Amino acid sequence: MNNNITSKIEKWLDERFDLTPIRNLILHKKVPVHDHSIWYYMGGISLFLFITQVITGLLLLMYYIPGEENAYESVQFIITKVKFGWLIRNLHSWSANMMVFFVFLHMFSVFFTDAFRKPRELTWVTGFVLLLLAMGFGFSGYLLPWNELAFFATKVGTDIVGVVPILGDSLKIILRGGDDVTGATLSRFFGIHVAILPAIFTTLLTIHLLFVQRQGMSEPEEFEKLSEKQKKYIPFFPNFVLQDALLWIIVLIVLLSLTLFFPWELGSKANALASAPIGIKPEWYFMFMFETLKLLPANILFVEGEAVGIFAFAIAGLMWMLIPFVKFSKRKKFNSKIIRWIGVFFLVYMIIFTIKGYL
Repeated sequence: MNNNITSKIEKWLDERFDLTPIRNLILHKKVPVHDHSIWYYMGGISLFLFITQVITGLLLLMYYIPGEENAYESVQFIITKVKFGWLIRNLHSWSANMMVFFVFLHMFSVFFTDAFRKPRELTWVTGFVLLLLAMGFGFSGYLLPWNELAFFATKVGTDIVGVVPILGDSLKIILRGGDDVTGATLSRFFGIHVAILPAIFTTLLTIHLLFVQRQGMSEPEEFEKLSEKQKKYIPFFPNFVLQDALLWIIVLIVLLSLTLFFPWELGSKANALASAPIGIKPEWYFMFMFETLKLLPANILFVEGEAVGIFAFAIAGLMWMLIPFVKFSKRKKFNSKIIRWIGVFFLVYMIIFTIKGYL
């Protein structure tokens, strides 16, 4: 009976929308099986955490009230009065951090398996921009509870933006909605966090997933050299999908464990007249940049040290985004080796300076 109803619905939809592409995806798409297959799942985990962000964010939005007078109290109300509000808030905070972590992991796994090679250059570019947007989510959302730590961290972060040559002061005023971090800043960050960034992110994510679907899973060079008989594949549906779903469940268990055993503290309400807390630090994914800027001298060749640092990070980020198009040598193997060492340098640098920031 159920099969008959399902087939009728499928036939009705097929006559109107032509389900052939979806049917081909389900029946014919295959995933390569090799030593690096585990990295295929990092993108799916990142997607799961983004979905978690959207769901928990919408639930928080039902009770959150933006504004200098109400933001902190509304978050406090969510945590203490709303049923399971504390759980949703902690899930949102922890999943945000985990999403950035897995997007970083996904990016470096794509890099070190050479999955950015032709014809996947634009897939790499869209993925890198998605990482920047994910970090933007973290920066804009950090202020929304309007607590003391978030207030002064945002003040430091926007001060750094203000150091950018020529455009710095204008960018800082745009972000803050004035000269200082005030309720206007909170309103700006709220709008960026719940409207502007989600719209851009969802659009770019859709394009990114379409690129992946159109080009299929990347295969390592060693795998490509094998004969067709030697190559192993598993069906995308249901094998890969079920394995992906299992990992989603494992990640959810980890997420719930962090939520239960390490709840996100609210702290004290922001007070512009209070002195800044000792040892203010940004989120971990900004730490390597923060620590680098701290080490720079006040001036470098008559230019402000922080401005030089920000410019260097901008150039490095641009180079990283355009790495599929860069050729240091006409020899393919030598070019790949140079690019690989650049990746190792960036990874080690980020890890060392992040650890340094917490020691």
